[in-house]
Amino acid sequence: MGLTNESLQKISSTVGLKGTGERFSTPLIYRFLEKYVPSLLRSVTNVHMRGAHKVPREGAVIFCGNHLGNLDPFVKILASQRPIHFMAKEGHFDKQPNRFVMLSTGQIETFREDGGRDALARAVDVIDSGRCLGIFPEGTRSRRELPPLLQPAKTGFARLAARFPKVPVVPVIMSIGAREFMPPGGKFPKPWKRIELIVDDPITFAQWAESPDGGGITDLWVDELMVKSIDERQATMRVLYRKFADQFIETLRIRGAP
Repeated sequence: MGLTNESLQKISSTVGLKGTGERFSTPLIYRFLEKYVPSLLRSVTNVHMRGAHKVPREGAVIFCGNHLGNLDPFVKILASQRPIHFMAKEGHFDKQPNRFVMLSTGQIETFREDGGRDALARAVDVIDSGRCLGIFPEGTRSRRELPPLLQPAKTGFARLAARFPKVPVVPVIMSIGAREFMPPGGKFPKPWKRIELIVDDPITFAQWAESPDGGGITDLWVDELMVKSIDERQATMRVLYRKFADQFIETLRIRGAP
């Protein structure tokens, strides 16, 4: 027997993430581009996808995957077949025309000095509005030159997953070719380079939390959590976030992330 809705609501409230209160809408220009650009990209690139049928076609979704190259978001949009709004570092918004592109496609500017609090609030708005959120759990593009290229995960995406425990988290793995497609420091992509993209089975935080191989928590665990002090609750949840994040990164590795 899984966690009750009441227990899931308690977990969600304990996370403490709140939106801005403003409904999020995908910009019109992004909706237009999403209808035509993916077909164009598929025709001029050598991207091979597996598991694209696993992407939920409706409702809020959190897309998470490894990050090897500057063009990874565009490749992941091919798999989603839906507009994705990525949390992106402030550097991508500094200069034109990058800033225009980022804002006109509804990407979320993340200021690292404040821990991304404003960005997380806007991310909540995206999910509340039934849109697709994109996050790179590693926090930034891998600079490693030799395998393993996969880095340890930050826990921001785990907090969002716990805040919305019934929203599917979709693993999207760049397994082969992403680094060659757009090498670090390179100015021009190499569209002929083969890229393998794998979409794994979606999982919700609720499914993970109640699984013995995941969080392994029960309604009783949740009840005991709620009688603790606020500081103790947050400390306990941080342990849960870390476990979720570490297991998610391990899933990416097992599924082929280099």
